[in-house]
Amino acid sequence: MSDTFTQLTYQVFQQGKALFALAHKNVSSQLLNLIDPPVNQLQTKPVSPEVIQNLRQRLDQILETDWQDAERGVYPKSLLFDNPWEDFFHYYPEVCLDLAKTWQRRHQNQFQEFSPEIDTEDYPQYYRRNFHYQTDGYLSDASANLYDLQVEILFSGSADPMRRRVLAPLKEGLVETFHGTSPHSVSPKQIRVLDIACGTGRTLKMIRATLPQASLFGVDLSPAYLRKANQLLSEIPGELPQLVQGKAEELPYRDNYFHGVTCVFLFHELPPSVRQRIINQGFRVMQPGGVFIICDSIQAIDFPELMPMMENFPVMFHEPYYRNYITDDLVERLEAAGFENITTQNHFMSKYWIARKPPEATV
Repeated sequence: MSDTFTQLTYQVFQQGKALFALAHKNVSSQLLNLIDPPVNQLQTKPVSPEVIQNLRQRLDQILETDWQDAERGVYPKSLLFDNPWEDFFHYYPEVCLDLAKTWQRRHQNQFQEFSPEIDTEDYPQYYRRNFHYQTDGYLSDASANLYDLQVEILFSGSADPMRRRVLAPLKEGLVETFHGTSPHSVSPKQIRVLDIACGTGRTLKMIRATLPQASLFGVDLSPAYLRKANQLLSEIPGELPQLVQGKAEELPYRDNYFHGVTCVFLFHELPPSVRQRIINQGFRVMQPGGVFIICDSIQAIDFPELMPMMENFPVMFHEPYYRNYITDDLVERLEAAGFENITTQNHFMSKYWIARKPPEATV
């Protein structure tokens, strides 16, 4: 298959996902408004045609960047077409059926509702809630089965391209410090990478395709999501990533152990003090010279013109810490932990912080 044809196929593939997501959101919203009209209307801010056009341009830009990274060999082009088709056909009907429950919670502002068999006692208070108003929050197998489809629909098919933006700085950072003639040089098989809040394992799957010989680790609070991750990761070639249930703010690993650490779509769901504790833990478990990459939502400072959408997000979806997050200075937090050479990037609706642990640092 020629590169031109492959690129065209990828563009059509992504456009199809975006159109499907738009149709899903429009049809489901109209049906639910007709069947179960809300008593309390959500107070959202209007989004101008200019903002919508801006988003379309930004979506095109991230897809072009995604293609270019594959073209220059950061990861195989096959990763561009990776899609959980089996999960889609199996669970999409359940996503549709679950919409009525989500709709009801949203309009009744119910966000601490769990199935009777779920014991929430041992989880942090900030975690005991129905983020996005989704059924059982992050604490059931049903939720884990639906999550990736729900996020893909929410972000118009761009969730994976946003996740993949951590791969280039991760790979480049590891090569720069730990390969070749570097004084910290190790073989590819000795590289250890941790994904904090690994969820269903999609980011780890992408890292495996990018760093096929590295030892991969994942930590997450949800046993249900770890079961889903284990199912996904056991299907791919290579050494099985080591998954552990635990708190990101109390990582169960020894000091100076990992060469790279990633954290995707977590920080906007955390209280400010917990964000700092997780950054501190990332610094502690990382080897000197290691690279730490955070991927999360854009912030107010990045695109003021998109503020109506940022302000609507916590209204439409239960995200109690999001308003604080969009004004939080994570560069300052990273520096307070001891990181240096901190840079940021923006792609579509996401923001990235790339930070290094000083070569002379220990803990």
